[in-house]
Formats: sequence, structure tokens, C-alpha cells
Amino acid sequence: MSVHEPTAVREPDPFRRGRWSPRVRWRLLPSWVRVVLVYAAARLVTTLFVLELARQQPGNAWTQAHPGLFAYSNLWDARWYAYIAAAGYPTELPLTDDGHVAENQWAFLPVYPGIVRVLTVVGVPWDVASVVIALAAGLGAALVFHRLMTRFLEPDQAMFAVVLFCVAPVAPIMQFGYAEALGFLWLAVALLLLVDRRYGWLAPVIVVWAFTRPGALAFALTLGLHWIVRWFTRARDPFPMRERVAAASVAVLAGIAGLAWPAIAWAATGDPGAYTDTELAWRSAYIGYVELVPFTPWFQAGDWWLGQPMGTIVPIVLVVSFGVALFTPWVRRLGVDLRLWLASYALYVLAVFFPQSSTFRILAPLFPIAGALAVPRSPWWRGGLVVVSLALQFGWLLIAWRIDGYDWTPP
Repeated sequence: MSVHEPTAVREPDPFRRGRWSPRVRWRLLPSWVRVVLVYAAARLVTTLFVLELARQQPGNAWTQAHPGLFAYSNLWDARWYAYIAAAGYPTELPLTDDGHVAENQWAFLPVYPGIVRVLTVVGVPWDVASVVIALAAGLGAALVFHRLMTRFLEPDQAMFAVVLFCVAPVAPIMQFGYAEALGFLWLAVALLLLVDRRYGWLAPVIVVWAFTRPGALAFALTLGLHWIVRWFTRARDPFPMRERVAAASVAVLAGIAGLAWPAIAWAATGDPGAYTDTELAWRSAYIGYVELVPFTPWFQAGDWWLGQPMGTIVPIVLVVSFGVALFTPWVRRLGVDLRLWLASYALYVLAVFFPQSSTFRILAPLFPIAGALAVPRSPWWRGGLVVVSLALQFGWLLIAWRIDGYDWTPP
């Protein structure tokens, strides 16, 4: 090279220069690490909300004034799980003064308290163990949900669906002494196995889920509808005999699993209505003691909350609106199987649940809908959804978790 020729100046590698920006570094992280970080950040925000409410909490039936984080995370139904772990289920149903079945342990399924009890055996206090199990199960659910969403959405959309799952209005339940987080985990696994058509692995998951949270009957309906769809589309999507038998078998198993707990309650107490009468005890404060007639509770609640004619009109409008939503482009992105689950679970809730303050928690298994809300990529849309979700989360804690002395709005 001539002494007069200028020395070439090496331009900085734009990739190396860009990799130090937070956005690029975030994208370079493995997806599972990003899910863990999203979940941890969401739970940190919720913890700040909970600590503030605990600081303001007066004494109540469960705790002293200004309880610690773990004690405050074990209010309401969390105490039923602790009681189940300590004393099991009654063989004789407790009765009210007027002879009706009173609230009791049979309304709560045994897997979650059984798992928490394992930790208490090795010396972990119940209040701590219940939260640890819920947090771990919630993280597992978020990781599986992300995998499920990648079957239908682009990577950034799937990750934002996880964000919405983690900051949802009832997301605090994933760090309280409730079985919901464990139920979310089994449901996410079951949906992923269904989408991937791994029918054999569904069997143990459904059985464990059926003894964790209600919902197996709704999943049985999903599986039945899945079988019908595959049958009618077999010309373009082959449905071999082996898969027909496997899908039908697991659908029947899900139905049996969904009915198993009422049968066990009957066998243990000698009362064929032990489970349903126990569940009905919780709505007696609203409408008294009534028989369970499928598809009437929402209209009973509408009449109680709104009177007539709105008590009839509003449930019908909600049902129609939800049905229409299932056919919108964003929801259709989730595929047939997830939409079948959304429809099946909504139908199940419509058939048996009496809407009151627990409605938002009971509707939480519809969480795959977060994938539809994650489709738009507008920063304003996404940022707005997160802000609104966190605001609703704090509102849910105020309304449903905080105890003000005369509270009749349990979570």
C-alpha cells in the first residue's frame, strides 16, 4: 500500500452497535427467559398492590390488622384449602338451622391442598407454601401458554399474549392461596396437547385437572366437538381410525372425570346431592336455597341484580355478543380447537354458575382470548391494554379481596 494512500477506517458493525440497545437485547433472549421475566415483573407489580392493601387492612375474621404479605394472600377460600389439608372432608354434611346443607369442604377439590401439604410436612408454613405453589404453577402456565400461542401467532404477538395473561385483572389469584394457578397450568397443557393432537397424553392431565378445579366437563364437550369437526373435515385433514378411537376415548374419560367428584362426595356422605347442595349453599345469600336447574342461574342473577326486564335482556345480549366474538378475525386466528374451548367453557359457566363477585375469577379459564387481543401491533393498543388491565387488577383487589368488615363480595 502506498504511503500516500489513506488507511481504511473500519466502520462499526451495526449489529454489534445495536445489540446493546434494550430492545435488541430483549429479542436476543431465549423466549422462555422472556416469559419468566414478564411473569416476575407482573407479580412484582401485583405484590406492590397487595402490600399497600395489606397495610390498610383492618382486623378481620382471618387476620389481625395490617397483616403480612403471606397472611394477606390467604384470605377467603384459601382457608378452606388449609382446613382440607388439616381435617379432610366431612362424612356428615353440616346443616344450617333450617336444615339446609351449609358451606363446607366438598366445594373444593383435593389436588392443590394435597400438594401444599407436602411442603408443610417439611416445615414450610402453610401461608408460605400455598403462595409458593401458586406462583410456581402460574409460571408454568405462562410458559405453556406461550408455547400454545406460538402455534397461531407471530413471536411478538405470542409474547404479548403472555403479557396480557400475566397482568390480567384477576392475575393476583396466581399468587394467592387458591387452586386457580394450578388449574391454569393443567388447562394450558391440555389445550396444547389437544392442538398438537397428542390424545394419549391428555388422559392423565385431564384426570389430575378434574381434581384440581372444575372444568373437565367443559373439556369433554370440547373434545366431542373436536371429534365432530375432524370427522367432517377428514377429506382435507385425514382422521385415521387410531386417532378417532383415541380422541373419543379421552372425551369419554373427561366426562367421567368431570362427574367423579360429585360421585365421591355422594359415596362419602351417603347424600346423592352432597356436591351440588354444597355449591348451592354459596348462592343462598342471594336467592335462598333453590334447586340447580341448568341454564337458569344467569337469569336468576339478572333478576336479582337488575330486575325485569333487564335481568332477562342482559344475559341474552351477553350470550349473543360472546357468540359473535368467536367469529371475529382476531379470535379466528386462534384456530378451531381454542375457539371450541372458549365456547364450551362459556356454555358450562352459563349452565351452572350464578353470577356474583366471583364471576371474574370463574371466567379466568377463558384466558386463551388473550391471544386474540394480542393480534394488533399498535403500541397505543398494547400499552393501553396493559394500563387498563393493571387498573382493573387493582380494582378487583379493592372490590373482591380487601375485607371491609361487612363484605359480601368474595373473590
